[in-house]
Amino acid sequence: MTHGFGPVAPPDAQFRAAAEQRQAQLTKPGGALGRLEVLGNWVAACQGICPPKQFERARVVVFAGDHGVARHGVSAYPSDVTAQMVANFLGGGAAVNALAAVAGATVRVADISVNADTDPEVSKHKVRRSSGAINHEDALTDEEVQSAIAAGRAIADEEIDAGADLLIVGDMGIGNTTPATVLIAGLTNTEPVAAVGRGTGVDDAGWIRKVAAIRDAMRRARPVVKEPVELLRVAAGADFAAMAAFLAQAATRRTPVILDGVVVAAAAMIAEDLAAGASAWWLAGHRSTEPAHALALRHLRLEPLIDLDMRLGEGSGALTALPILRSAVATLAEMSTFAEAGVSTAEAEPPVPTPNLRK
Repeated sequence: MTHGFGPVAPPDAQFRAAAEQRQAQLTKPGGALGRLEVLGNWVAACQGICPPKQFERARVVVFAGDHGVARHGVSAYPSDVTAQMVANFLGGGAAVNALAAVAGATVRVADISVNADTDPEVSKHKVRRSSGAINHEDALTDEEVQSAIAAGRAIADEEIDAGADLLIVGDMGIGNTTPATVLIAGLTNTEPVAAVGRGTGVDDAGWIRKVAAIRDAMRRARPVVKEPVELLRVAAGADFAAMAAFLAQAATRRTPVILDGVVVAAAAMIAEDLAAGASAWWLAGHRSTEPAHALALRHLRLEPLIDLDMRLGEGSGALTALPILRSAVATLAEMSTFAEAGVSTAEAEPPVPTPNLRK
């Protein structure tokens, strides 16, 4: 089902094949660049051109939102931090800003449901202040979940229409690993204790409270686990609904995306249900230390580019992986072929006679 999203066509197989053929002609042994070759071929298929072009406008969108469940002791930080970090993003002082500068990307922040007033620059798509405490109540109303989906779709269109050729999804929200784990554990039929991580660094008592909150939220979500929009409304939040719609719309618009950590991966699982086939347009930037993230990556059949024990969010893991993807494009597009460089190709070795074992 597309749930209002256009059909998702896969990346172009013709240009993937052309890229594979070009890889075989470059001045290196076949397969010598390992996964870089596969990544370069994927970019060529996404762009519909071979050799592919280097990304000129890589764009990070950080979706910010608060969650009522944070009031139940599931995070090591107070909810006030969300709005404070939004201001930090705008001031250029966060990890996402530093990593984006190194990786050649720019950053946008979208306040979807921060529990405070934020700069009008980031709040034009705001749905509400904080989502509901999902262990006791629905995250959103029917109208709010539709507004959040519309916001995510609109933000994707805005970025792509402005020229973004690669998108990265980031998140900011105290308590947001709790709904992320509810979604992932619910969709993969995993017991809470096997999926719950430390999030912002909760102690043992906080971890126990988090497990209980996730258990209660999963119980509330069970009747709607196969209905993506209802699942977002009951057990996620406005930021998750916007992220899911953003990812679905980006795939519909044939724009590649690097996913970040557990929160974005949870939204991606919903996005794949909103627009089947969308995951063909995504890469997993990294593997978070959150146990639920590994479950989500397995569900999405995505292999992360890096594994550096990161768990910050913001798009930080995806940005750390971006230079690897740029390297894949550069090698495919800029290396010389054997013919261009005047380098001899490997000659076929004479076959080795097979001994007659019957003598």
